[in-house]
Amino acid sequence: MARHPQEHDYLPAMGKDHLLPFYDVCTWLLGVGRIHRRLVELAAIEPGHRVLEIGCGPGGLVLRAQRMHPDAEVVGLDPDPLALAKARRKAARAGLPVRFDQGKAGDLPYPDESFDRVLSSFMFHHLDDDEKRRALAEARRVLRPGGQLHLVDVAGHHHGRFGHRMLRNERLRDNAGDGVPDRMRAAGFTDVRTGERGRLHTTFYRATREG
Repeated sequence: MARHPQEHDYLPAMGKDHLLPFYDVCTWLLGVGRIHRRLVELAAIEPGHRVLEIGCGPGGLVLRAQRMHPDAEVVGLDPDPLALAKARRKAARAGLPVRFDQGKAGDLPYPDESFDRVLSSFMFHHLDDDEKRRALAEARRVLRPGGQLHLVDVAGHHHGRFGHRMLRNERLRDNAGDGVPDRMRAAGFTDVRTGERGRLHTTFYRATREG
């Protein structure tokens, strides 16, 4: 059976294609920009680093990373061609040399050991259990020895006043407690750390690929 044009094997940035134009306004109202800034700060990106965001959507985090670290090479990956088109337009208007590729976190189109940092923002809870495992395994594969994964996501099954529908996502149950760090360790990461907690019930995580 042919797939309906509005049906995907991934979750679009706003849940539905026709809501994409409202993405930037919604994330601004929720203060996501401040969360992105803090994630980039925690990633400690250095000149010459290659940085990948998995599930980049319309490009908010990767564009911020490029602004904050103009001497790094920044790449954004997402399965949604509409979100990528929006991200490319924003990068062109800002004169930022971010590269955008279409693909999925569980099947990264990059060689082994080709990045120094992998970033992920509010994407992990959209994945089912198998997709989470594949995404973490792929993130470790493309990281160079000593490279780090920096991830921020909603932590656990909450009923908050921000992002009400998002916070009721059943897959958030996997993020409760040590769900995220346990998966990182199972994927072979070391020095796994659960860090700061902030607005929108967010938690920052860090994991390292050893040699």
